[in-house]
Amino acid sequence: MSYSNAATRTPFSKIEKSWILYDWANSAYATIIMAAVFPIYFAETAGGAGVNGDVWWGYGTSAATLLVAILAPVLGSIGDFHGMKKRLFSTFLLTGLFFTLIMAVAGSWQLMLAGYVVSYIGYAGSLLFYDSFITDVSKPEQMDRLSAWGYAMGYIGGSTIPFVISIILILFGGNFGLDSVMAVRLSVVLCVVWWAVFSLPMLFHVKQVHYIDRPAGLLIKQAVVGLRKTAADIVGNKAMLVFMLAYFFYIDGVNTVIHMATVYGSSLGLGSTGMILALLITQLVAVPCSIIFSRLTQKYGSIRMIVYAIIIYFIICLTGFYMGFSIEQHTVGTAAYESALATSTALFWAMACLVGTVQGGIQALSRSFFGKLVPPERSNEFFGFFDIFGKFAAVIGPALYATAAEFSGRSSYGILSLIILFAISLIVMFIGRGHLKEAERQADYRR
Repeated sequence: MSYSNAATRTPFSKIEKSWILYDWANSAYATIIMAAVFPIYFAETAGGAGVNGDVWWGYGTSAATLLVAILAPVLGSIGDFHGMKKRLFSTFLLTGLFFTLIMAVAGSWQLMLAGYVVSYIGYAGSLLFYDSFITDVSKPEQMDRLSAWGYAMGYIGGSTIPFVISIILILFGGNFGLDSVMAVRLSVVLCVVWWAVFSLPMLFHVKQVHYIDRPAGLLIKQAVVGLRKTAADIVGNKAMLVFMLAYFFYIDGVNTVIHMATVYGSSLGLGSTGMILALLITQLVAVPCSIIFSRLTQKYGSIRMIVYAIIIYFIICLTGFYMGFSIEQHTVGTAAYESALATSTALFWAMACLVGTVQGGIQALSRSFFGKLVPPERSNEFFGFFDIFGKFAAVIGPALYATAAEFSGRSSYGILSLIILFAISLIVMFIGRGHLKEAERQADYRR
């Protein structure tokens, strides 16, 4: 079956471009705070205090995502009422900005972790409402392309430009009188400024078009009623239920790889500079691959491309396990250890490139495919459940990694444990493949 359609080439409107720019804005947080610069700094600071940094980072991430997951359905239901979606988006955005700034001045690893937890709540909460705005700014035939371009622009701008500046500060800051600590703090401030400035088009131009009109006094009551109805609708829609169950597991693995990659490498003794540069390659590879995924979807369909991405994540986890296991077999300082370290450093670069080929694509297609399944006027309710599935999953992944690493005494078993999540998602999609194919066929027909 061909999924191509000329309508997908319609130029983006000003509102759609403003929506895309929030991906450009918040990706600075995803790269500097979640993935690269700050996790390495945190691991080194915690390690200097005799604390296992990657374990605490995993638990901190789980705590933050757990709270967002608990709040997501109620917040999502409230967000569907007239005027509430933008207010809630703005509240979480400001929370994220403020506590990220706090991280720049925190001196102890405990304060850094606390600032990260609250800032991540703000970041993740803003994305709940941002994702649901896709039904307000676009039509179903544009959603795959719009979502893919959002992630692509995030990689081009938010992930790459502030990331490169941060690398320059860290590597060459000494020439300007900056020590490594000050370089990291300036990188965090840069993240806040970038995130704030490029969020302005979203705040000014994107509006809630689809909503439920209810008196303010009935807000909570109607939200609870709406939650029950949405839950019943999801259970009654077999394709949506199958997709969300599969999404629960595979996006958990994806997000855990994002959160734990550099802190995992740091725990193995890989050089921080090399890891940061490798992750820069991830962002550069992800730019064209996100767009390519969108175009391949027109030929092969969203579900098949998501399955391909999950299989690649299997390979990523196995590579990560071998990378760590080969180092852990040897005593630090021996010739065998140095040889394994050199091999694993090269493998980290290969793994970074491999992640770049699928990371943006699987996230973009998940968002747009779900957006085509939901009624526009209740998008926030459904995206609230979509978010809770993703966030509760993100509680399990880092905790699974941390638990496996702690009890085995080997970080490599932490990364290997993530294969379980990807395997379960494939099993769910295989069992429900008939429902998914029918839903995709209907979405294609509506175009």
